[in-house]
Amino acid sequence: MTEHAIYMLDADGHVRSWNAGAQKLTGYAEHEILGVFVNRLHDPTPTGIAPAEALLLAREHGRHEGRFWRRRCDGSRFLVYGVIEAVYDAGRLTGFAVIERECGKTWRNDKTRLAERQFRLLFQGVTLYAILMLDLEGIITSANPTGVKTIKGYDADGLLGRHFSMFYSAADRARGLPETALARAREQGPYQEEGWRYRADGAAFWAHVIIMPLREQGRLIGYAKITRDITGRKEHENEILAAKRLAEHRYRESRSLSAFLDNVIGNIPIRVLVEDGQTGQILVDNAAKQHAMTAPTIDASTIVERLRGVALKTLEDDDCRELRIGVDSADGAVQLKCRVLRVADEIGGGANLMYLVEDVTEEYRANEKIHFMAHHDALTHLPNRTLFNKRLAQALAASDYDEARVGLLLIDLDNFKNINDVLGHPVGDQLLVQVAARLRGALDEPATLARIGGDEFCVVVPRCRDIDALEALARRLIETMQAPMGVDEHIVQSGISIGLVISNGDIDNTEELLRCADLALYDAKRGGKGACSIFHAELHRAARRRLDLEVDLRRALEADEFVLYYQPIMASDSLTVSGMEALLRWHHPERGVVPPLEFIPVAEETGLIRAIGARVLMQACTEAAGWGCEATIAVNLSPVQFDDHALVDQVREALASSGLPPHRLELEITESILLDASRKNIRLLETLKSLGVKIVLDDFGTGYSSLHYLRSFAFDRIKIDKSFVKEICHDAEAQAIVKAITTLGQSLSIQITAEGVEDVEQATRLRTDGCSHLQGFYFGRPESVAMIAPPLQQRG
Repeated sequence: MTEHAIYMLDADGHVRSWNAGAQKLTGYAEHEILGVFVNRLHDPTPTGIAPAEALLLAREHGRHEGRFWRRRCDGSRFLVYGVIEAVYDAGRLTGFAVIERECGKTWRNDKTRLAERQFRLLFQGVTLYAILMLDLEGIITSANPTGVKTIKGYDADGLLGRHFSMFYSAADRARGLPETALARAREQGPYQEEGWRYRADGAAFWAHVIIMPLREQGRLIGYAKITRDITGRKEHENEILAAKRLAEHRYRESRSLSAFLDNVIGNIPIRVLVEDGQTGQILVDNAAKQHAMTAPTIDASTIVERLRGVALKTLEDDDCRELRIGVDSADGAVQLKCRVLRVADEIGGGANLMYLVEDVTEEYRANEKIHFMAHHDALTHLPNRTLFNKRLAQALAASDYDEARVGLLLIDLDNFKNINDVLGHPVGDQLLVQVAARLRGALDEPATLARIGGDEFCVVVPRCRDIDALEALARRLIETMQAPMGVDEHIVQSGISIGLVISNGDIDNTEELLRCADLALYDAKRGGKGACSIFHAELHRAARRRLDLEVDLRRALEADEFVLYYQPIMASDSLTVSGMEALLRWHHPERGVVPPLEFIPVAEETGLIRAIGARVLMQACTEAAGWGCEATIAVNLSPVQFDDHALVDQVREALASSGLPPHRLELEITESILLDASRKNIRLLETLKSLGVKIVLDDFGTGYSSLHYLRSFAFDRIKIDKSFVKEICHDAEAQAIVKAITTLGQSLSIQITAEGVEDVEQATRLRTDGCSHLQGFYFGRPESVAMIAPPLQQRG
């Protein structure tokens, strides 16, 4: 290009390139002008603008254009129209591109000037940049042939009329990136971006793009888009970045503390001290950089002095030592984990000491809390079973040395299950907290109180004097618990039962003491609530018998050793058999007939009563269905069976399988069923009654709220307890009670059966008082099914 002077300046204004047009216009050859400050071309005419000012304007606005006076090498002056463009690379000014053309002394008209400006902006000889001129819509109106061919691989003529978005990927076009670029240039001025662009052959290259809005008298007339291929530079940057990352990776992996100590100690979350091994001077202390830690508030000399003995040993044998110390600081007691290392001084040839100090106060407190939680009950904060066993083992071990004895109290709350069921578990939990506080307040210092179960507590008494002292302590605890306790809005009375045992030659380990205390507690609860019992050998033998009985019960269930006996129930008006009560008997192959009072409690405690009860129900219904009459059959239900959701299904199945009409089946319950979770059990009774069977309340009059139960449920029959029947002929109070019960039954249309009738005088009196049915040895003892046929036939 010889009609235009095109030359490049560096950022300071020195000539770095010079084309043939510049030589033709100014007369300077390339070797004469390269490296020369652009001021040599300037004509210092008062009306002209100085080069430094023109470059400053181009730097500030991106470009500057106008008329300038220039001077040729022969000294002659001439007027040029020039454009100075600031050139940036990655946001950094690298120089200026200058295009000038002699314009003479006359002004051209507007169309001519517009054509010249577009032509000047074309940069047809520029090869490092692809320059596109765009209209307002982004359509290409012109392009510099060399640049677009070199960079984009297109012929300039083939681009005319096409939208500049053709160089973007399909994904970028879908995201509207070309339109966004034009909008930003239009709204913000020259807009720069980097990204992937695509050549004519589809190859991608990393491009640096500048889009400049072109305005004339404030009106936007189009855009100039300048693209440079910076793939090589980008790859170089990526190589540098990869090298940097590799160096950082190796830097992190480096184990040589001396190579990067200054950086490490400023970032590690521990206190680092380095002490001169000879003078004791502190060479390094990163306390100032550890503001978030407690350790920096402690003077370095305090830490070093506490570790002096360890430090001297470390200097001698070069072993790394670690220990924990407690230090008082301005913020309170602090726990520090300290490591002491010997560090060689390569310069001085001696050795220094490095102290790595970490504040582990929170960790220490957390561990203490975890240890406490692992050894204490979460509700009462008393020692739990784990800590209790440890304390008991320690007490036993100590007793081996001084021949002392260890006492153990096993405590159980009375009626705690009822309190939970009636008032709810939150009230039960608060009650346990108050019980723990009372018991703890009544104990002397050496004793350990622990909660080892739901409502079970244990007391270990080391160096116990004798069993009398242990019993005195137990009675004091029982007395302490006699006063009622206020829980929320409830007044709760809950006593305790205690089992006592003291160690001796035979009972000398944790397991034996606990087992014996448990046997004593069982004996205390069996003898009545609010009592204490001392372990003795007979309790062990009784437990052995009970265990044997439990084993025999399980075998008896499998061997079908249980049989049903039946006792007649007489209609009072006709003295004929109206029904039978099924009574369970156990024919033991060795012991003979085992009384129900001996095996029924064991069956209830072990849960075997559920299976036994289901079998009794099925057998009684089956045998009663074959009697050939309308006599009723009464079957007793255990309170344990009411905990089994299958009870209703068992009754329904027994009726269906046997074919017994439901109205002939009477289910007898005791008041304890209503006392224990009464609302739930009443709903269960209502379900059973809906099957058509009759519900009988047995042992009526012995409970403290019997009348309340008659209001809670519509019983078909109540049975007067035999304790009243026994005294009816010579005790006015018993007579009054029986009379009141029969009168109540008549008013509520409830049949009344008197149990335990043993002579004619009792029978006569009960018939007179209004009992509808009578039952007892006077009318017949329980007999096997084969022996009850005649009475049933006589009834007909």
